[in-house]
Amino acid sequence: MARFIALYRTPEDDEAAARFEADYRATHLPLVLQTPGLVDVEVSRVSRTFVGAPLLLMAVMSFADEDSMKQAMRSPQWQSAGANLVEIEGMDLVTMATLDDSQTHRPDSSIAPDKGVSS
Repeated sequence: MARFIALYRTPEDDEAAARFEADYRATHLPLVLQTPGLVDVEVSRVSRTFVGAPLLLMAVMSFADEDSMKQAMRSPQWQSAGANLVEIEGMDLVTMATLDDSQTHRPDSSIAPDKGVSS
């Protein structure tokens, strides 16, 4: 599974934040959902930011694998979603990143050191 995340900072005032979130859900998300190869999108409203700039939304887009994600990013649908993000004034708010394979750790299990990490 390959994942792409978008973290959206909260705009300066409440009116701008409400407008951005409404535009995001009404216009941007439907365009993202048309992206070929997209498995799912999880959108969460951030309830509290502890460190850093206040966040409004987090979107996690999942693809079957890295190749599927790369192909999706070259698609006209992805390009349309990007153009829409500019239109709804989201480019100044967003930080985007891709994620490598995740590791799940539970409190009751031991953690093996990652390869290549020295103590």
